[in-house]
Amino acid sequence: MVSEMGFYLKWADAKVKRMDALDMGMVKVSVFFLALLAAKLYSPLLSLDWWVYALVFVLAAIRPMMHVIGK
Repeated sequence: MVSEMGFYLKWADAKVKRMDALDMGMVKVSVFFLALLAAKLYSPLLSLDWWVYALVFVLAAIRPMMHVIGK
């Protein structure tokens, strides 16, 4: 199982390296609209308090920011 995951990560890394800025932007747009669709179909997602969204944002931003600041 672990070796399969390592193979997949190497494969995905090679594919991502072939993407340009427009491709990355389109991925972001598609994920944004997938999140909107999920909120539309499952309305309890929108009933969470504001701090839950802020916490998820901060937790999701830690690793990318560490890469930006560290390099």
